[in-house]
Amino acid sequence: MKRRGQQCIFVVVFSGQCSTYQYNQPMVQEERKRYSEDDLKEFQELISQKLEATRSELNYIKGALTKRNDSGTDNTSGNSKPLEDGADTSERENLNQLAARLQKFTNQLESALVRIKTGTYGVCVDSGKLIPKERLRAVPHTQQTIEAKLRRSKGR
Repeated sequence: MKRRGQQCIFVVVFSGQCSTYQYNQPMVQEERKRYSEDDLKEFQELISQKLEATRSELNYIKGALTKRNDSGTDNTSGNSKPLEDGADTSERENLNQLAARLQKFTNQLESALVRIKTGTYGVCVDSGKLIPKERLRAVPHTQQTIEAKLRRSKGR
């Protein structure tokens, strides 16, 4: 078999007769292993914007929690209202949970920025394939394709 560009030519010898067959080989597109520098710059900007907004929200919540813990002279009146105290406790717990989720999201976004710098951003940790841009735009901190995520969640 001889190759000419994308054409293959077969020479077959049968019973002393020589026949030549030719066909066009379909062009196989090489699968990309990472995103281009322009793509990575786009994702870096997106992640930086989300990180800034998340940090701002986290700081606001931490400030609200600090103010709630510094009750000043309000609690010295002696007129304790159990329902209000319960509502305050519940709201404080909700704010603490929200702060924890935002902190986790911040850490994930920071890790995504590190992956951009190391050149591993956008590559699925399970399959090694590129994660589609649409998914990365929606969930920029993801490390899995949707197929890998679904396989992993079915395995649980």
